[in-house]
Amino acid sequence: MIGVRNLSVTFHAKGREVRAVEGVSLTVAKGESYGLVGESGSGKSTILRAICGLAPVSAGDITIGGQPVPTPRGKAFASRVQMVFQDPYASLHPRHTIDRTLSEPLAIHGVGDTDQRVMQALADVGLPTSFRFRYPHQLSGGQRQRVAIARALMLQPEVLLLDEPTSALDASVQAETLNLLSRLREERGLTFLMVSHDLAVIDHMCDRVLVMQHGRAVEEMTRDDLAAARMKTDYARSLFAASADRMLG
Repeated sequence: MIGVRNLSVTFHAKGREVRAVEGVSLTVAKGESYGLVGESGSGKSTILRAICGLAPVSAGDITIGGQPVPTPRGKAFASRVQMVFQDPYASLHPRHTIDRTLSEPLAIHGVGDTDQRVMQALADVGLPTSFRFRYPHQLSGGQRQRVAIARALMLQPEVLLLDEPTSALDASVQAETLNLLSRLREERGLTFLMVSHDLAVIDHMCDRVLVMQHGRAVEEMTRDDLAAARMKTDYARSLFAASADRMLG
């Protein structure tokens, strides 16, 4: 469903070249949940942004469903691939009601039956329909992220790109949000590509994981490898140890 081959992303800032991603390849099967993990600045979020057309691809190929992604991405891409961002407050327009936020993608794509679809979307993410005419500031962080997930699902995409979707939330709300995403994936047959710095989150959510460091792929592991701490590289082992320490702490 997702193919990334020899992807490189280079930024030019203040007269210097920043190689955010260098020669990364990965494939994600239909219905699979695939994780990208690494420290801040490892390039994992840049891969999601490159897939969406939000970061400049300097080399390599990206395919969705076996077809090369177009530039610019356009409506057909948006109806297949959607992204959920880290900070739900920043990603929701502060002066738009939840109703407007959820109905906007339908209007852009000329999809009818708006009222029913908005009500169903709220129900699907476990929010009461009374939230429909509230504003983001009237919701908790967890509720805002549920709205962001509902918005991403309005066009019934096949692929969700999840950029640290729970890192801005409290621990108890994190678990609820991850369980919601798991349920939606199962019900809808969604394909996930998920970024996290937290191996515990990746272990809970993903079938396979790619460990990244300094823009490069270091090691790919299955969930079983992760659970049994079967890492081949020192860097992956150190990440695992740091994640285990955080959980104990």
